Amino acid sequence: MTIKEWRVFNPGGNKRVIVTKELPGQRWLDALQHAGCRVEICTSPEVLSVAQIKAAMGARCDGAIGQLTEDWGDELFAALKAAGAAAYSNYAVGYNNVDIDAATRHGIPVGNTPGVLTETTAEMAVALTMAVARRTGEAERFMRAGRYHGWLPTLFMGELLRGKTAGVIGAGRIGAAYARMMAEGLKMNVAYFDLYPNEALETYIRDYSAFIVARGEPPLTCRRLETVEALLREADCVSIHTVLDKSTHHLINADRLALMKPNAILINTSRGPVVDEAALVAHCRQNPSFRAGLDVFEDEPAMTPGLVDLENVVIVPHIASATQWTRQGMATLAACNVAGRIQGFPVWPRPDITPFLDGDFPRASPSIVNAANLAIPVF
Repeated sequence: MTIKEWRVFNPGGNKRVIVTKELPGQRWLDALQHAGCRVEICTSPEVLSVAQIKAAMGARCDGAIGQLTEDWGDELFAALKAAGAAAYSNYAVGYNNVDIDAATRHGIPVGNTPGVLTETTAEMAVALTMAVARRTGEAERFMRAGRYHGWLPTLFMGELLRGKTAGVIGAGRIGAAYARMMAEGLKMNVAYFDLYPNEALETYIRDYSAFIVARGEPPLTCRRLETVEALLREADCVSIHTVLDKSTHHLINADRLALMKPNAILINTSRGPVVDEAALVAHCRQNPSFRAGLDVFEDEPAMTPGLVDLENVVIVPHIASATQWTRQGMATLAACNVAGRIQGFPVWPRPDITPFLDGDFPRASPSIVNAANLAIPVF
C-alpha cells in the first residue's frame, strides 16, 4: 500500500491509532480526538493482509480498529503489543476473526460493538423472509428482462406466512427481536432452539397473544424446542441467529436440510459457515419450492459454485447491519473501546450502550470481551 491510501485525522494527536477501513459518521473520530489521538485511516477498499496491517502499525501504535474480514491472531497481537498498544477493537459485534486467547496472552484488550445491531439485523432477516416468501427477486428479474406481458393467475405464486410457524435458531437479542417482529407483524407462532430458555420472549408473546385474542384474533404460541432437528421439522421459515464456533460450523447440513418442509424457508444473517453452502445449493436444486435468503456466505466474498444461478435463493452482500444509525453507532463504540483503554478507563457494565452515542462520552470502554481475563475494572 502507498501513503496515498491512508488519510490522517487530527495529525497533532499525541497517541496513534490505525483504522483499517473508512468508517461512517463523525462521532467516532470525535471520540478519538477527545482522547488525544492521531488517527490514520486506510482508504483502500481492499482487505488488508497481516503483513500490511503490521506495516501500518510500525514501531509505535497505541490502538487499532479492524474489520471482521481480517485475521487478527497471534502475529498481529504480538506486533500490537510490541508497538505499545493499549487496545484493539473489532468493527463488529462478532469476533470469530479474532483469536481472543492470543490477544489475552499479549495483554491486549479486545473490543466489539454490541447493542446497536439488534433491530437492524432482525429487520434484514424479516426483509429476506418476505422477499423469499413472495419471490420478489425472481419477479424483479422477470420484469427487468421485459418478460412481463400481463397478469396471470399462477404468476410467481409464493407462500403466505400469516398463522404459520417462524423458527429461530439462537434466541438471543437479534433472534428474539426477529421472533417478536414475525409474531407482531405477521401473526406467526414462534418456535425456537437455544441452549437456554428465553423466558422474556415467551412472556412477551404470551402477553401479546392475550392482547390480540381480546380483539378477536387467534392466539399465538412461543415454544422452546429441545433440538435443532425438531425445530427444522416443524417451522415454515427458519432464521439463524447463532454464534459461529466449533459447535455451530455447518450446523445446517444436508441431513438437517432434508428434515425441513419441501416449501420451507431458510434465512441466514448470522455467519456464513453456519450453513454448509454446497449442501444448500444441492438441496435448492433438488427442491425448487424450498427457498433461502442469505446475507452471509461460507467463504466470503466468494460464493459456492451454483449458488448465484439459483432462482429460489435471495442473496445480498452482508448488509444486515447497513443502516446509517447502526453503522455509525458501531464506529462510535469501536472508537470508544480504544479511546477508553488508551485513557485507562474501566469497562461499561450495562448492556445499554446508548450513552456513548450522544452527548458527553462516558469515561469507560463500552465493550471489552476479555476484560475479566485482563482484570480490567468495571465502571
